Amino acid sequence: SSRRGSRPPARSRPPPSNPSPAMSSAIGAFANIAHKFVTWPQLSTQGFCNVIKIGTFCRTVVWPCVPPLLMYQYIRGVDEDVYATEVLYYKSGSKDTKAFYDTGRIGISGHWRLQQDLEVIRAAANPE
Repeated sequence: SSRRGSRPPARSRPPPSNPSPAMSSAIGAFANIAHKFVTWPQLSTQGFCNVIKIGTFCRTVVWPCVPPLLMYQYIRGVDEDVYATEVLYYKSGSKDTKAFYDTGRIGISGHWRLQQDLEVIRAAANPE
């Protein structure tokens, strides 16, 4: 007899099989090759010096260039978004700038698309 709301018996699963020796050997060989790839520059004195030279180059030339490039990309992205909002505002013929970007809101929540999304969330969270 079955009771209402009771679960059917769980199916028994076969025990997990152990990996084959060939698979374990392949994983071990891969780990060994990966370790050799990472440590090969230290095999000789010249290789060790090359690691130091590359590290010094990265620290003095490459790394100082990264933050300005990231800032440049951020400014370009923001500029593109603001330009698109200005074009939309201009082509709409509206005189209400707050409908497109409300500077009184915190952070980027003043953007017209975020205002629309926040209104949809508010309406769903507070049904009338």
